[in-house]
Amino acid sequence: MMNTKRLWKLLAAVGILLIVAIPATFAQGQKEDVDSISFAGSGGYPPFNYLNESGDVIGFDVDVAQEIADRLGKTMEYKTTAWDGIIEGLRARRYDGILGSMAITPEREQRVDFSIPYYYSGAQLLVRKDGGIASLDDLKSSHVVGLVTGTTFEQDAVKLGVKAKLYEDDNQTLLELINGRNDGVLTDRVVGLHAITQLKGGDAVTAVGSVLRAEKMGIAFHEDDDELREQVNTVLADMHADGTLSEISAKWFNGEDITRE
Repeated sequence: MMNTKRLWKLLAAVGILLIVAIPATFAQGQKEDVDSISFAGSGGYPPFNYLNESGDVIGFDVDVAQEIADRLGKTMEYKTTAWDGIIEGLRARRYDGILGSMAITPEREQRVDFSIPYYYSGAQLLVRKDGGIASLDDLKSSHVVGLVTGTTFEQDAVKLGVKAKLYEDDNQTLLELINGRNDGVLTDRVVGLHAITQLKGGDAVTAVGSVLRAEKMGIAFHEDDDELREQVNTVLADMHADGTLSEISAKWFNGEDITRE
């Protein structure tokens, strides 16, 4: 039987080995995290982020995310998730950032930190051409307007005094409008105008006036990730300056540059 003195020496030696080995194990895990970066979007917001026929997520946001990762020397993973829970997913660290056409608002800034804007757009009302709504003055409290849950467009519906019907993505909102189940759709102007050129029956839809309000779109980060946010800000500033963001915009929006205010 081992005596007490030798037992204590053995335990001490094991303890030293654990002290050395455990940090090394964690360091290896941290290295893997450092080599990659993950961004999230809804996956149902064409042409910004959406699934193609092969099931791959593509779009303007995805290309911007890939360029950021490339310039940071990281591999990029783009994750799709429900929009109404996307901020909580970030706060739970399921991904490193939200790069999914999220408007910068004071309410959201209480929960996440934003990068500098990477593009600019605004809230737009879309209606059927034969729906009897030619201007905002034609709207009534009985009108039902579709919009994506968890978006800033809910506030626009309240201000317009119409009933809001919530959906998971704008594919659904616009199809419902085309099929006459809603009186209108509130969405991003660029998204709406692009969608009606792509969807069957989209030629029956038109925009009412100009944007209701302008929006600045940023990348959301966890409040404790200041270093990563600053790194991405530097990359975004370079992409603005060297024209890369403009080139990505031109690719997805028929030559239009949505990256300049």
